[in-house]
Amino acid sequence: MNRLVAYIVRLATILFGYAVASLAASAFLNILFLASLGYAPQHAQPAATASLYFSIPFVALFVAYFAFMPAAIVILVAEILGRRDWLYYALAGAVVAGAFLGLVDHAQESIFAVTDTSAIMAVIGGGMVGGIFYWLSAGRWAGSWWKDAPISPGRSGS
Repeated sequence: MNRLVAYIVRLATILFGYAVASLAASAFLNILFLASLGYAPQHAQPAATASLYFSIPFVALFVAYFAFMPAAIVILVAEILGRRDWLYYALAGAVVAGAFLGLVDHAQESIFAVTDTSAIMAVIGGGMVGGIFYWLSAGRWAGSWWKDAPISPGRSGS
C-alpha cells in the first residue's frame, strides 16, 4: 500500500510539473512575441498587462496539447533512469520542441507549419524554458518513487 501511495504522489507531481512547464513555455513565447512587436516594460499599459492574464493560460493549453506525447516519452525515460540534472531537462525540452516542429512540418493537414528561423528558435527556446521549469517543479525528484521506496521483506522461510 505504501508503494501505491508513492506512485500516486509521483504521478500527481509529474502532472503538476507538466502544467508548470506548459505555463512557463507559454509565458516565454508570449513575452518573445510582445518584444518582437516592440512592447517594452516602459510602455506598460493596463490593457496589455491584463491581456497576458488570459493569453498565457490559453496558449499553455496549446503548448500542453502539442507537446504531450514527446514530453511523456522524455519524462518516462527520466523517471526510469532517475535523471535529476537541469541540463537533461533543458535539452529534453529542446528535443520535445523540435519533435513538435518536425511533426507539424510533415503533417498532411498542417496549416501552421513554422518556417521562419526566428520562430523556430523561439519554439525551441520555449521548450528549453519549459524543461527547466519542469525540473524546478518535478524533475529534481525523478526516480524517487522507486529508488527511495521501502521494500517489505519477504517470507523468511523458517
